Amino acid sequence: MINIEEIRDLPDEEIRERIQEMKEELFRLRFRTTTAELENPMLLRSLRRDVARMQTVIRERELAVEGAES
Repeated sequence: MINIEEIRDLPDEEIRERIQEMKEELFRLRFRTTTAELENPMLLRSLRRDVARMQTVIRERELAVEGAES
């Protein structure tokens, strides 16, 4: 699990790269779940939440830029 403060310290491009990597990992884990090979199902939940946290930080930054332009 990634701390929100750690995410906020990262540049946008690195966050996007990590989101992409995590989504690929989620795909692999979902596949393993269907074949009953996944040992820790809580890993899926944790990974989904990490992706959501990163997407939230990206959106916060987008809104901050839009607010500054107005």
